[in-house]
Amino acid sequence: MIDNLPFADKTVAVLGLGRSGLAAAQALTAGDADVWAWDDNEEVRVRAEEAGVPLVDLKTCDWDRPKALVLSPGIPHTLPRPHPVVNLARAASCVIISDIELLLKAQPDAAYIGITGTNGKSTTTALLGHILHAAGREAEIGGNLGVPALELKPLGAAGIYVLEMSSYQLELTPSLKVEVAVLINISPDHLDRHGSMEGYIAVKESVFRHSAVAVIGIDDDHSRAIFERLKQNKERRVIPVSGSEIAAGGVYVIDGELYDDTEGAAAPVLSLKNISTLVGAHNRQNAAAAYAAARSVGVAPLTIAAAMRSYPGLAHRQEMIAAIDGVTYINDSKATNPDAAAKALSCYNAIYWIAGGRPKEGGLEVLEEHFDRLRHAFLIGEAQDVFAEAFAGKVALTKSGDLAAAVRQAREAALAERLESPVVLLSPACSSFDQFKNFEERGDAFRRLVLS
Repeated sequence: MIDNLPFADKTVAVLGLGRSGLAAAQALTAGDADVWAWDDNEEVRVRAEEAGVPLVDLKTCDWDRPKALVLSPGIPHTLPRPHPVVNLARAASCVIISDIELLLKAQPDAAYIGITGTNGKSTTTALLGHILHAAGREAEIGGNLGVPALELKPLGAAGIYVLEMSSYQLELTPSLKVEVAVLINISPDHLDRHGSMEGYIAVKESVFRHSAVAVIGIDDDHSRAIFERLKQNKERRVIPVSGSEIAAGGVYVIDGELYDDTEGAAAPVLSLKNISTLVGAHNRQNAAAAYAAARSVGVAPLTIAAAMRSYPGLAHRQEMIAAIDGVTYINDSKATNPDAAAKALSCYNAIYWIAGGRPKEGGLEVLEEHFDRLRHAFLIGEAQDVFAEAFAGKVALTKSGDLAAAVRQAREAALAERLESPVVLLSPACSSFDQFKNFEERGDAFRRLVLS
């Protein structure tokens, strides 16, 4: 735990007591701050109180006392409308920050790598962490992925924090200064929180605000435009990465082979073709980004290649659950928007696709180019009627309603048709919040249903 925070004997408010908020409240308490913590959910408050976190109703407290409000990333502070507590804090001129801002204040001498993007940031973060550990580097991996920032170990000047950063966290981390900033891609997402595509892009680009090295994916138009802007600044090293085309002066993958062109001549590094945890063009770009970041902090190419071959993968990201009676079951519950689901669809044939949930921003057209790979779509959740209308006449479909029915129907269809290498793929293209607490719970439910 990080507990050497600069708030001893000062009042700090914490709103939202999920995993990151709870960790922040506990770290601040351990650092002798006067913590006022709150969550709108009574069950969450009870669990926090049982964990020793002091509760204060932030809607009725004296806002002249708190020196800062630590806001959990899921709570809006601007759009679509600020949480009432945020308005109270602003009226009192109380600074509003993220848990990552607290980490930066507590560990100013450590090195930081910040990773963002609409899709692929978790895989890139985990892969880079795996590479650094394989290289014997002292590194902590977390942020928006897995371990909250303040549950990480203190590292000091010898260590590297590899942080996955969501757009929400970027907005509330004004002191962000990283040795290497990574932007993988940008596609429409979270537009209700950022007001427009332009607002979303601006937040993603802010990861480069104070970075020595910028690693940028160029496989989408939005990120490529940022690359073109940043490369004009000769004071920062800018490394383009691609999973599908030559990136002059950067790192790229062609026909499954990863090349390093950062030293003036393209050199082959390794083949990704037989690495089962890095399937698909999107994962090739993730691998290129992780490679570029690792090279930027001094890891040798051969060490990176060996680490990539041993990368175990992440749960809920094209995770193979089982092959039963000739049918392969893939859990891609993390595909919470159409662009992410399209990437998964591009990786398989004879797909029995389970999709739906709570629909998000972004057109469904990106999915349709892969419909020739589908045998049947099984639709669930709030999106099933919208998807059924959009996909009618383009693919065979069933409105299954819930995940249990969809898994059963997909299994029956795959076994009945007996095609070569059939795949039952959960890649919802939607958030999970209509029927599940989060994408992890949805993926875990899929796993249980497959194995039961």
